[in-house]
Amino acid sequence: MNKEEEFVNLIHQNQGLIYKITSIYTRDRYEQDDLYQEIVYQTWKSFDNFKKAAKPSTWLYRVGMNTAITHMNRSKKQLQVVPLQDMKIQFSEQGDSEKEDKIQQLYSQIRKLNLLDRGIIFLFLEGKSYDEIAEISGISVSNVGTRMSRIKAKLKSGITTQTN
Repeated sequence: MNKEEEFVNLIHQNQGLIYKITSIYTRDRYEQDDLYQEIVYQTWKSFDNFKKAAKPSTWLYRVGMNTAITHMNRSKKQLQVVPLQDMKIQFSEQGDSEKEDKIQQLYSQIRKLNLLDRGIIFLFLEGKSYDEIAEISGISVSNVGTRMSRIKAKLKSGITTQTN
């Protein structure tokens, strides 16, 4: 398989991952499309540097998140996630409005975090280990642990404040 075919397969197999990254760092569909294209472009530019020592998804998370942060800083736009009401979330128990309210509160608080913390909690919610988060974000495992403790405290206090 040649380089172009390998790249196209990688992007095709990881479209969902790229979409998730773009949705957490953009406000609307147009920004999301622009960021998606930028991530694909940056991935292509750095494809020769992919050592295959890391899993392709780990490498793509890193390229994608770094591209998103750079893209958003460059455009000097305030970052927001796609509003939760625009996303379709399915629960095992339909009609559980209390659970839905708690998830709405959580995402509202996540939107208030800084860029790196937003990325860290995104990866955590994706089920990534602290080791994987460290590898993707480029910070140490101990720093991930410290940041996660602080993020959880911020989220907990923000949610508690809103419900009282």
